[in-house]
Amino acid sequence: MNVLPNFIDNDFIPSKSTDTIPIKNPAFDSVIAYAPVSLEEEVDRAVESGVKAFEKFRKTTPSDRVGYLMRIRSIMERDTDLLAKVLVDNHGRTYSEGVGEVRRSLENIEAAASLAYTLAKGEKMVNISPDIDQELIREPLGCFAVITPFNIPLHAWSSYVPYAIALGATVVLKPSEITPMVANEVARIMKEAGVPAGVMSVVHGDGRVAEKLVKHPDIQGVGFIGSTRTGKTLYETVAKEGKRASINAGAKNHIVVMPDADMEKTADAVVSSFFGMSGQRCLAGSNLVVVKGAEKVVPLVASRSFLKLGYGMDRETEMGPMASKQGLERVLKYIEIGAGFGEPLVDGRRNKPVKPLNGYFVGPTIFKDVPPDSPLAKEEIFGPVASILNAETLDEAIDLINKNTPFGNAASIFTSNPKTAREFVLDVNIGNVGVNIGVPQPMAYFPLGGRKQSFFGTAHSRVDTLRFFTDHKIVTTRWW
Repeated sequence: MNVLPNFIDNDFIPSKSTDTIPIKNPAFDSVIAYAPVSLEEEVDRAVESGVKAFEKFRKTTPSDRVGYLMRIRSIMERDTDLLAKVLVDNHGRTYSEGVGEVRRSLENIEAAASLAYTLAKGEKMVNISPDIDQELIREPLGCFAVITPFNIPLHAWSSYVPYAIALGATVVLKPSEITPMVANEVARIMKEAGVPAGVMSVVHGDGRVAEKLVKHPDIQGVGFIGSTRTGKTLYETVAKEGKRASINAGAKNHIVVMPDADMEKTADAVVSSFFGMSGQRCLAGSNLVVVKGAEKVVPLVASRSFLKLGYGMDRETEMGPMASKQGLERVLKYIEIGAGFGEPLVDGRRNKPVKPLNGYFVGPTIFKDVPPDSPLAKEEIFGPVASILNAETLDEAIDLINKNTPFGNAASIFTSNPKTAREFVLDVNIGNVGVNIGVPQPMAYFPLGGRKQSFFGTAHSRVDTLRFFTDHKIVTTRWW
């Protein structure tokens, strides 16, 4: 039985646990490996390794840490094809989506390297009083836990770990038990890049392992990307433990279409937003808000939503499977109840893979005339199910976005009027806003936005982790 090893002290070490979780290729519903539910002693060893490494790593020069990052980047770029295939086989991506995730991860590494030289610098004031100077310096705090989700396992790693390296902190990574394969590939890459032992360890397992890691007394804080339900519970635990948190949580994202939008281009962007990665990304749109006069966008979106389903390595495949059977069952449940709240426009249950496969497939599904107070419009489905809502005016659309769901992750508007766009940008209470953009994904040198129930904690991911992995110290100096 192929059981993934943990990665501790720069060695791949088989777990002693007899409790394992099957890892599947979701296109075929076939087991490709097993993840161990790591023992408490193994979590302890990983943390101890990180704590020990920190004492030396925190004193390394920025140029040394940037050197590690650039070597990681070089090897990861070299292994793009391999990493993309791992994402296809373990997550269900299309190959192009897998390559896209690698590229976004490379951008994070580059941004982390720049952080080591720029944002991490301190500030100094001289002669604040006669012969007295004062400066602010930033210091890394120690060993942190990073818990990555099933949907973006590599990109989530890159949203935290390279920044920890840039700032001199160490990390114990607990990947999702659904898609843990790429974590071991990253560990291999970091070892090849010469990153010192203990700077990053990997322990596999489920929520029980995450809890042991989070509660470990030597863990300084927790970085997490995942659902709001899990994130909220985790935040409560972290707060009780007196630790730092960077918790990026769930979403229910809206796309508003105005009558003056370019309808053809808008329809293409909407379909890509709703159904890229099978709807399994935190910035994916799921509610299409059609402002009066823009109704002609609806048939255009519907006609573009009959995508070819299949295995991600087949060139004709336009959309892969759900990443897990549980995810598929959740989507099918919402489709089943959806007919009671809206008119079915496209039923993804009728869309079968282009080749016979036994995986977790469901095609794009669209309901029109959905009431704003229905579960379809309010709850995070995290799959290829879209709802079309109607609004009389832009103000009504903005009000719906701000009040109809507890989330504040992403929203976009499609319009040709700059005044309309400006009003939307200023008035929506959302962390990531798009104008004529279906997925308002920030570049790596910006933090990932998120408000309300979409974020909890000290700092957002990416460059904002400067406030997560480090704290400032104020030094006042006088020489007699």
